[in-house]
Amino acid sequence: MFEVLCVGAGGFVGAVARYLMGLVPYEGDFPLMTFLVNFLGAVFIGVIVEITSLTSLLSPNATLFLKTGVCGGFTTFSTFSLETLALFQEGNYLTGGTYAMGSLVACLAGVALGMAAVRGAVSLVRLLSVQGG
Repeated sequence: MFEVLCVGAGGFVGAVARYLMGLVPYEGDFPLMTFLVNFLGAVFIGVIVEITSLTSLLSPNATLFLKTGVCGGFTTFSTFSLETLALFQEGNYLTGGTYAMGSLVACLAGVALGMAAVRGAVSLVRLLSVQGG
């Protein structure tokens, strides 16, 4: 039961963060805020996965809170899908295609970036620990 609460609490945090990102003023045809939310969520989930695989810093419940809860509540695949379809239905094929492909590429790169950042940080900490004593 505690695991369910961890996911729910994380989902609350992620959903509120997503809502706040949506309040950022932006004018334009490209759904920039959803794009950024999905990219940031991809980076964050990459960080969480790599921290979990390389260290013991996060408990299984903390991992559930962050990965399933926060990332699940924050990222917006359903909104992305709706916005992409709306762009196509409005005849904005170039913007819709750019958004769909750009989101895919950016989010894959985001996960890889998050994972690489943690690997680099862990390597640096290990190097400094060896040099320090």
